[in-house]
Amino acid sequence: MTTTLRPARPVRDEADGSRSALYTVCVNSRPVGAVTLSTHRRHGPAVGRINALAIDEPERHRGRGTVAALAAEEVLRQWGCTRVETTVGADMPHALRMAAALGYTERNRTMRLPLPDAPEAARHALPQGTTLRPMREEEYDAWRAHERDTYIATLTGAGLPPDQAASEEAAGFDQAFPAGLATPGVAILVLERDGAPVGHLAWIRLADPSWVASVEIDPAHRGQGLGRALMHVAEDLTRDGGASALALNVFAANTPAVRLYESLGYRPTDHHFGKPLL
Repeated sequence: MTTTLRPARPVRDEADGSRSALYTVCVNSRPVGAVTLSTHRRHGPAVGRINALAIDEPERHRGRGTVAALAAEEVLRQWGCTRVETTVGADMPHALRMAAALGYTERNRTMRLPLPDAPEAARHALPQGTTLRPMREEEYDAWRAHERDTYIATLTGAGLPPDQAASEEAAGFDQAFPAGLATPGVAILVLERDGAPVGHLAWIRLADPSWVASVEIDPAHRGQGLGRALMHVAEDLTRDGGASALALNVFAANTPAVRLYESLGYRPTDHHFGKPLL
């Protein structure tokens, strides 16, 4: 039997400059599923996305999805894409295994922590000798530059070309912090020990869930529970803000961070993959 993709509608040029297409997955011309493709809104026509791939229940576990994914990659090559990205839900184990088998590399994952109501007495205390304060205006530019350089270096280390890494970092940061320290619903906090800065937490309350946008402890002070303490601060801020869950994005290669979040009860909701189109 032959698995192919059949256009379900013409390729669309979207208002944001991307293009998209919907295909029917067919076996010997018989429809068995669908796949949606697009180019990346931020990175332009060189980066394609498999946005959705679904095979009808009776046709699953027969290799249909694998062949459809490979056919989708070929369509993206014909569009001129040199890279493909996709997102797979944590509750889709078969799709996760298929992505790994097809050579996709997990770049990052979204994790979420449900936060049931807790009494005021349950708020977390900071470690002895530490205090928390808002970031000062004179500290912001250096923090922003550090965040930018670190994020871009991580993206390029995961295989993204430098220009794509820079555009993704800039777009994401501008969306989260459009007015810097003055952005409504944002708290950028500095953790001090004995009067000296040793870490920071950037927390965003724009929706439910709230988000930990950035958390970092200076290398000389790691392994002392300070990162865990800042994550507890984010939990308290989230409850104060009325949200019921706290979410974050973590790079898959950052094993210490992944382990910390897992120990705090965070669980993956989505895995984000990429692959060069050779």
